[in-house]
Amino acid sequence: MKYELTKDLETGNAVIDGEHRELFRAVSQLMESCHKGQGRASMEPAIQFLVGYVDKHFSHEERLQQNSKYPGFTAHKAFHTGYKKTLGDIVAQIPASGPSVTDLSKLNQHIAVLINHIRIEDKKLSAFLNQA
Repeated sequence: MKYELTKDLETGNAVIDGEHRELFRAVSQLMESCHKGQGRASMEPAIQFLVGYVDKHFSHEERLQQNSKYPGFTAHKAFHTGYKKTLGDIVAQIPASGPSVTDLSKLNQHIAVLINHIRIEDKKLSAFLNQA
C-alpha cells in the first residue's frame, strides 16, 4: 500500500506538509519492503529512518506549538509520546524473518491513527499557526 499526502491531509503549513510528505514516503518504503517479504535486516534502514523521522517531526511540531503558545500543546504532545512508543513496540516485534500478516496489520492500523491525527489535530495546529 502506498501512502500519500493527499489534498484532504494538507494542513496549509508548508513545513508541516513537507514533513508529512517525508513521513508518508518512509511509511510507503517500509510497507513495500514488508509486502515483498523481505527480512528484518533488509527492512532495517527503512525502519530506522521512519522511527527517527517520526521523532524529528514530532519534536519540530512541539517546538512550533510551544513557541506559538498553542493551547492544545499538552494533548498534542501526549499523543506524540504515545504514538512513538507504540510505533517502537510494533517495529521491535517484527521478527528477523520478516513481518507476519499480524505485524503488517498492526503497522497499517497505527499509520491510520497518524493519518486521522493529521486530518484533525494537525489541521487545528496549522489553523492556529496561520492566525498567530
